[in-house]
Amino acid sequence: MTDLISYELLLSVAELGSIGRAGEAHGMSQPAASARLAALERRVGVPLLERTPRGATLTATGELVASWAERVVVEAAHLATSIESLRTDRNSQVRVAASLTIAEYLVPRWLITLRAQEPSVTPTLSSGNSADVSASVLAGRADIGFVESPDVPSGLEHRGIAHDELVVVVAPGHEWVGRTITARELSSTPLVTRESGSGTRRALERALGSADSAPPLLEVSSTTAIKAAVGGGMAPAVLSSLAVSAELTAGTLVRVRTEGLDLRRSLRAVWPTGTRPNGPSSTLVTIAVAAAES
Repeated sequence: MTDLISYELLLSVAELGSIGRAGEAHGMSQPAASARLAALERRVGVPLLERTPRGATLTATGELVASWAERVVVEAAHLATSIESLRTDRNSQVRVAASLTIAEYLVPRWLITLRAQEPSVTPTLSSGNSADVSASVLAGRADIGFVESPDVPSGLEHRGIAHDELVVVVAPGHEWVGRTITARELSSTPLVTRESGSGTRRALERALGSADSAPPLLEVSSTTAIKAAVGGGMAPAVLSSLAVSAELTAGTLVRVRTEGLDLRRSLRAVWPTGTRPNGPSSTLVTIAVAAAES
C-alpha cells in the first residue's frame, strides 16, 4: 500500500484505456509503467489488466481493486494538500526573540521591511536579555533570535548581523564630564547596570575583566530605568550607543571618553544547531545584515 503511484497508474489505465497513455500522464515511459503494473499484479496475486494490441482494460478483479484504490488515492491527495497548507501557514508566521536593545532600536525597522517584502507574513516579537532570548530559541519558542552577548550558548549557531559600541554616560553635572577615564577607573566605580544575563553587562564585564570590578550600585532590567537613574545623578552607566543617541543629542546625558578600553561588540542572529534559518526567518536575517551595511 506504500506504492500509491502503481494504484494511480491502474486508475489512469481504466480512464485512458492504454498503459502507454497512463504512463505518459504520470511522466513515465510505457515500459516503466508496464513494469510497475506487472509488479502490482504480482503483489495483489491476481490479474488486474487485460492487455490487447489496441490497449488495456481492467479485469473484473481489476475494477474491484481500482474502486478500493480510488478512495485511498483521493485521501492521500487530501493528506498531501493538507500538509502543504500547514507548511504554508507555518511559513507565513515568524516568531522573533530579541534582546532589549535590539528589540527596541533595530527590530522594528527590520519588521517594517519584512512586511513590505512579504505582506502575508505575520511576525511576533518577544524581548528579554540575551540569556532569555537564547533560552527561547533553544526551547523552540522562537524561530530566530537576536542577541548582544559576546558568548553564544552551546546548541546554537550564530551569524554576526551588525556592530554596536557601548558608551559611558553620566549626568550633565557629573565630575567625569570633560574628562577621559581609564579602564581601571571605570572598573573601580560602582555603576548602574543591567541584570546578570544581559548582553550589555556581559560585554562590559568582558571588556573590563571582572576580577577587580566594583559591585554594581544598582541593577536594573530596563534600559529606560537606567537612563533615568543616570540622568538623576545616581551613578554612571555603560549602555549601547543605540540606546542613548537621543539623550546625547538632547544633552540630558553626556558621553565620557575612555582610554585603554574596547567597548565595540557584535550583534548576532542565533538559531538551533543543525538547522538553518528558512522562510521569513532567513529573510529577516538578510534584512538585518543589509540594514547594517547601508
